[in-house]
Amino acid sequence: MPEALEVVLRTIFAVVVLFFLTKLLGKRQVSQLSFFEYITGITVGSLAAYISLDTDKTWHLGLIALVVWVAFSLGIEFLQIKSKKARDFIDFKSTVLIKDGKILENNMKKERLSTDELLEELRKKDVFRVADVEFAIMESDGAINVLLTRENQPLTPKDMGIKVAPEKETLAVIMDGKVMDEPLDNMNLSRKWLQGELEKLNLNVEDVFLGQVDSYGELTVDLYADNMKVQQPQDKPQLYALLKKCEADLELFSLSTKNKAAKQMYAGCSDQLQALLQELKPFIQN
Repeated sequence: MPEALEVVLRTIFAVVVLFFLTKLLGKRQVSQLSFFEYITGITVGSLAAYISLDTDKTWHLGLIALVVWVAFSLGIEFLQIKSKKARDFIDFKSTVLIKDGKILENNMKKERLSTDELLEELRKKDVFRVADVEFAIMESDGAINVLLTRENQPLTPKDMGIKVAPEKETLAVIMDGKVMDEPLDNMNLSRKWLQGELEKLNLNVEDVFLGQVDSYGELTVDLYADNMKVQQPQDKPQLYALLKKCEADLELFSLSTKNKAAKQMYAGCSDQLQALLQELKPFIQN
C-alpha cells in the first residue's frame, strides 16, 4: 500500500476512534475543562496524531495507549464523583479572592493572579468597583464568579412583590422554512394550528427562517427578509381587555339593579373576576 494512502486511512481511523472515545468521556471534555481534563485532551490528541503519522509497524501501540489513557481518565472521573478529597486534590479547591469588598492578597498570590487580571475579570461581569463586591471566588476551572452586595444587585420582580409568569422551554416549530413536526407534537399542536397562526401574520412557512412557540402557545418568527416587519399578535391583550370590560359590566349591573339578591350576585362575580384578573395579568397582558 502506498505510504500516503496508508496515512490517509490511519488518519480516518484515528478520527473515528477519537470521536467515539471522546463521546465516552462525556460532554465535560468539550466544555469548561478542569486541570486533569486539560491534560487528557492534550495527551489524547498527541496519541491520535501518532497513530495517523507513524508509518512503522508499531502504530497499534499508539491505539493501545489511547484506550488505556481514556480508561484511566474514566477511572479518575469516577473517583472524583465518589470522593471530595480526590476532587480537591485533582482539580484544586475554589479560592476566595474578594470578601466583603476587600481583596484577599494572600489568596491572589496563591493563584498567581495580578490585580490587573482580577479587575479585568470583574469588568467582564459588569463590575467596576471592588467595593461593590460581596464575594468573588475563583473556581477550579479558573473562572471567577462574583456576588454583588445586596444594594448593588439588580432589582427583580420578586423584590417588588410582582408575580410574573414562569418561563419554560421554547421550541422551534419552523426551521429553514420547514415545519418541525416533533416539537409541534410535544406541545400538542398541529400543522393546522400553525398555519392559522401564520395566516394571522400574513406569512407563509417558506417566508420564515425560524419560528418558535413558547409554553403559552405564542408564535414568534424570524423572517428571511430582514427588512420586513412582522405584525405582533394581539390575542392576549385583547383577551385581557375583554375580561376587564366584563368585570366593569358586572359592577355596573350591581349598581343599577334594585334587587338585593341580584346586586349581591353581580358584586360577588365582579370581585371574583377582579381577583382573577390580578392573577392572570402577568400571563395575558403584554
